[in-house]
Amino acid sequence: MLPSIGFTALLAIVFFIAEQYGAAVWLHPHWKYMLIFFLCISFLLHRLMDIGFQNNREKFVEFYMASIVARLVLCIIFVGVFLWQGVGAKKLFVLDFLALYIFYTAFEIYILNRNLRRDL
Repeated sequence: MLPSIGFTALLAIVFFIAEQYGAAVWLHPHWKYMLIFFLCISFLLHRLMDIGFQNNREKFVEFYMASIVARLVLCIIFVGVFLWQGVGAKKLFVLDFLALYIFYTAFEIYILNRNLRRDL
């Protein structure tokens, strides 16, 4: 879980600096909510992977697939709720969200791959 917190803190620092030094045109005003959401999703998926690693490692694939589906469904709900509430700059919101989704997915795959190599 610590790598996810560190990654989120790094992204928050980068976004804050970008917002302060003129790149705010590329950032949606709700980027903080997006980072908090992805941190919560990372925590949830981390717990799900811990359960998958426990007792019976043969069920790891099922837990991993469940985590992918859970992430996708929760992300669709998150974006849907914000769009339904009438968030401004919808294209920017969706683009920022997709960029964060790709960053977090790549990061979690990296962490998972690192952990699997260590366990072999």
